Amino acid sequence: MGSRDQSPTEGNTDGTQAIRRAAAILRRLGRGGTQGASLADITQAVLLPRSTTHRILKCLVDEGLVRHDTERRRYFVGQLTYELGLTVTGSALEVAKWRVAVDRVAQRTGVTAYLLSRSGIEAACVLKTEGNSVIRVIPVEVGQRRFLGVGAGATALLAALDEKTRENIIRTIEPYLPAYSTLTVDRIHDLVAETQRIGYTVSRGNVAKDVVGIGMAIPSPGSTPHLALSVAGLASQVDERGVGVWAQVLRQEINAVLSREG
Repeated sequence: MGSRDQSPTEGNTDGTQAIRRAAAILRRLGRGGTQGASLADITQAVLLPRSTTHRILKCLVDEGLVRHDTERRRYFVGQLTYELGLTVTGSALEVAKWRVAVDRVAQRTGVTAYLLSRSGIEAACVLKTEGNSVIRVIPVEVGQRRFLGVGAGATALLAALDEKTRENIIRTIEPYLPAYSTLTVDRIHDLVAETQRIGYTVSRGNVAKDVVGIGMAIPSPGSTPHLALSVAGLASQVDERGVGVWAQVLRQEINAVLSREG
C-alpha cells in the first residue's frame, strides 16, 4: 500500500497530517460556495485517494464542520464552521466596521458590493450587500473563497503584496487557471501592473461571463493590505465612464471609514 493510502495519522503520530488534510478539504469547500463540491471534485483538489477523502469527510460531517446533501451527493461548509466564524475577535470587529462602507457602495452603485479578506493564497468573502438593480449579479457568496488573482477584489489584494510573495502565489495557482477561460499567468501579471498603475483592479469577464468587477485594496498603515472592497455588475450596466464612477465610490467610502478612525 502506497503512502497516499495511509490513514491520516500514519507516519506522524501527532496527527498534524490529518489536520492539514481536513483544512485542505474545508478550503476547497469554501471555494465551492453555495454550489458545494462533489467527492470527485474534493479528491482531485486535495490529491488524496478517494477512500481517504471520503473517510475525512465523514468525520467532518459527524462533527458539524461539513454538511452532506445526500440527494445531490455534494458537500458544503457546515453549520459549526459558520458558528465558529462568528466568534468575536479583533479581526471580526475590524471586518464589522466596514459593513457601513459595503452597504453604502451597494446603495450608491446599485450593484452588489463585497468585502474580501486575504487568507493565505486566497481571498474570502466576509461581507456582501446586494444593490437595488433589477438584474443582480452575485458571483461570490459570503464564506466563498477565491485564489488571489481571480476576481477584482482578490487581484487588488495580490497586487498589494511584495513581488516575491506575489510571484510565488501566481506559480502556486497556475495549475488552477484553466478553469477560467480568460485567465493566464500573463493576464494576471497584466492585471497586477494595471492595478498598481491606476490604484484599483478592473476585471472583465475573468471569472463570470459578461460580468465586470472593480476591486480596491484597503490601506493598512504600517502593514500590507489584507482587506479589499469590490463591486460586480453586468457589462451592460456599466461603460468606461461608469467604471471610473464605481472606482471613485469605492475610494470615497474607504476614505470615509479611515477618516473616522483618524
